[in-house]
Amino acid sequence: MTVDLDAQVRAADLDRWLASRFVADEQARADLIALYAFEAELMAIPTRVTQPLLAEMRYAWWAEQMDGAFSDTPRRGHPVLEALTAAVTRHGLERAPFDALIEAHIGRVHGAPHDLDAFYVGPMQATVRILVGEGHDAAAGAAGRVRGLAQTGQVDQARAARSEANRALRKLPPAAFPAVASAVLIKPDEPEPFKRLRLFWSVLRGRI
Repeated sequence: MTVDLDAQVRAADLDRWLASRFVADEQARADLIALYAFEAELMAIPTRVTQPLLAEMRYAWWAEQMDGAFSDTPRRGHPVLEALTAAVTRHGLERAPFDALIEAHIGRVHGAPHDLDAFYVGPMQATVRILVGEGHDAAAGAAGRVRGLAQTGQVDQARAARSEANRALRKLPPAAFPAVASAVLIKPDEPEPFKRLRLFWSVLRGRI
């Protein structure tokens, strides 16, 4: 199961998959991959259906599955939901960011602008909690905003926000940095070897 999810995330979200390679603890890395696989499933829906109503119905299905994920009773036989539920239970993750992410996807289907907090900040805060626990939302949020700006084509704004984010990241434990390091990757089309090098220096220095 873990191998399948790992391959799914590598194909769908190379930046964060590469960053996850810097997590030494195998269980923690698998839990990160579970969250990334969940996000990949949501991102793929508009590519699989052509009608907004059909997409919204699929998002509604995922919203319903959150009841099981947050009560430790996932839909059996669904690798993403089973892995996500295990990660949620193991780390005591809060449900609100997951609900907000699904709602933001529904909004996008109907033409709403990107909700950077829902798409990038909340998920990054959740991944930091997996690696080092609570108390680091501000630092994770600053990095999440940089990543969100870059991912939505606002590259100049992302570069400008780096200094403030790096000040906030001084308080982030080194063990958490693989969860935020993807924010250093401003250019989405950069070759993989350069991405690997940037991530290595980012994790080593504790800066994005």
